[in-house]
Amino acid sequence: MLMLKLSAAPALLVLLTSLGAAQQAGSTTKAADKTTTPESLVGRYVITSGEKEGVKEPEERIKGTTVTFTKETVIVADKDKKEIFSASYTLDTTSTPAQITMTSRVKESAGEIARGLIQKDKDDDKVVRLIYALPTGEIPTEFKTKEKQLMFVLKKEATPTSNGQ
Repeated sequence: MLMLKLSAAPALLVLLTSLGAAQQAGSTTKAADKTTTPESLVGRYVITSGEKEGVKEPEERIKGTTVTFTKETVIVADKDKKEIFSASYTLDTTSTPAQITMTSRVKESAGEIARGLIQKDKDDDKVVRLIYALPTGEIPTEFKTKEKQLMFVLKKEATPTSNGQ
C-alpha cells in the first residue's frame, strides 16, 4: 500500500502523485498549464522541503532524497541512492496547476493510485511543487496539505555537460 510505503520509507516521505478532485471542486475552469508537461519534468530533482498533513517534514527525513522523472515514470531514491518508490504517471494539463495521477509500481502497493497537483514555479522553471493524497485521502485542490496528504518542493539538478572528460 502506498500509504504504508510512504510512512515506512524513513529517508523520504515519498513523493509522486496526482489529482482529479479539482475537476469536481468547481466549475471555474483555469487556463491550461502549458509549462508543466511530461517532457518539461524529465530529469533528476532533489527534495528541498516537504510537508505531511500540515506539518513541515524534518530536514533529516528528506535530506539527500532524489526524484527522477521520465516522460512516463517517477522514481524516488533515498540518500543512499536506494530506490524507495516508483510509479507510472499521467498529467492532465487542461488546468493550472496540472493534475497528476500516479500508479504505484512498488511490489507491496502495485496498482495503488495517488492523485494530486504538480506545477513548475513561474519564476524558476527548475523548481517543481508536488502535492498528492494517499489512496484514502482527499485529493488536494491547492498546495496546502491536509490529513493523508504530502507535499514536496523539488529543485532540478544541473544536467552534466560532456566536455570530453
